Amino acid sequence: MLDPALKDQLRSYLTRLAEPIVLDAALDDSAASGEMKTLLDEIAGLSDKVSVTESADAERRPAFTVRRASGGASTTFAAIPLGHEFTSLVLALLQIGGYPPRIAPEEADQIRALTGEFHFETFVSLSCQNCPDVVQALNAMCALNPHVHHTMIDGALFQAEVAARGIMSVPQVYLNGEPFASGRMDIEAILAKLDAGAVARKAAALGEKAPFDVLIVGAGPAGAAAAVYDARKGLRTGLLGERFGGQVLDTMAIENYVSVPETDGPKFAAALEQHVRAYDVDIMTGQKAAALVPASRNGGLHELHLENGAILHAKTLVLAPGARWRHMNVPGEDIYRTKGVAYCPHCDGPLFKGKRVAVIGGGNSGVEAAIDLAGIVQHVTLLEFADSLRADAVLQTKLHSLPNVTVITHALTTEVVGDGRKVTSLHYRDRRTEQAHEIVLDGIFVQIGLVPNTEWLRGAVTLSERGEIVVDAHGATSAPGVFAAGDATTTPYKQIVVAVGEGATAALSAFDYLIRLPVEEGAREAA
Repeated sequence: MLDPALKDQLRSYLTRLAEPIVLDAALDDSAASGEMKTLLDEIAGLSDKVSVTESADAERRPAFTVRRASGGASTTFAAIPLGHEFTSLVLALLQIGGYPPRIAPEEADQIRALTGEFHFETFVSLSCQNCPDVVQALNAMCALNPHVHHTMIDGALFQAEVAARGIMSVPQVYLNGEPFASGRMDIEAILAKLDAGAVARKAAALGEKAPFDVLIVGAGPAGAAAAVYDARKGLRTGLLGERFGGQVLDTMAIENYVSVPETDGPKFAAALEQHVRAYDVDIMTGQKAAALVPASRNGGLHELHLENGAILHAKTLVLAPGARWRHMNVPGEDIYRTKGVAYCPHCDGPLFKGKRVAVIGGGNSGVEAAIDLAGIVQHVTLLEFADSLRADAVLQTKLHSLPNVTVITHALTTEVVGDGRKVTSLHYRDRRTEQAHEIVLDGIFVQIGLVPNTEWLRGAVTLSERGEIVVDAHGATSAPGVFAAGDATTTPYKQIVVAVGEGATAALSAFDYLIRLPVEEGAREAA
């Protein structure tokens, strides 16, 4: 099952096991069980500290539990964790085997201090790029606290359970049988939900930080580039964001970043983070900006107010908050979000295997989504508002070659309809005839572009009619000492390579601004 190169790599990793581990398999007569047994036997053959046993008592089959031979720590995979989740498996093997998780010491202490019993279940799809972060975070918690238990469940392998629970998006996390969270989460976010005092303690710690020379808001490609360039100038640099990588994490394939012929979003984001961490940058993830008070309004430093109540101060700012999926803003969309309305075909597509779905949007992202989904679902209907598709010709040719895809143009979506639990149909109006139509389906994938994350900046810097930050050729905004870069700005081309270049430009502009401050002003602001 594992190719020779992967086996050699895994054999090398397993030398880091501090103590023996056992792979307890719960199998049946299915083909999936056969694949799982093969995988586990191959892993055990790579280290004398790994053994395989078969369990007679299990809630799900096929599944296997990775447990410490001496007792205590364990985690379970009701899946064959390959693809995006292979890294989750490798980390689980190492961490249950005593290799320490790479997390902040204060977070490790917080996990060890948790009391009570925590039984987590995470439903995933193996093509989901957001799921591994959640799985790996919960598995790391299992390794540190024997009272934390986790089972990762492949929704495609346990479709009856997915249907019974009404799960229509991943990752979906349950705690002690009750819904806990959905979407990408890291350890910090999980602990914040488990420990009510964690948010207040974090806010207090952030509020005590000394002023930054440059504070970058946004941890995507633009923000990462800005951090590298400013840190290399010797500036006291801070980088704040909800998640490292930003919107890139939701990108399946990247084939147009010069010098990197092919990669995917999570790998690219990991490389960005590794590069930034090579420099002296104060990285603050899991945080969201709430308001900006420019220095020109208070006669001192720029003030960045966070949602948790903390206030950070800086001499200059680089704003790179990025963008998010645009919503249709029609009746029913909010009600059935994660209940049939989805925005990531790679993450949630496998949950609609054999069903009928629609894709809204005829640009590259919409057509690519329809092509991908056509290989999983029974039928795809693509709806485009304009009179023709806007995707590249090569994508349109591929789309029209698929027998289970219908393309409808001049279509204005008017309503998402459901039965209270899930989506059942979609209403649209033909813009040529004004005739109303209904499509009976199970899922709707919205692919109509992005919206800048700039609501919190209104009144602080000039925004365009579309909510984008207005910048000049130097990345300067309307507020002195505040610069911006990336998808949230008025720069017309929303591409990773453009965002990286803009991040560097904004960083250099911030440095230039700082060195031109009058000495007395710089001294006063630093006081």
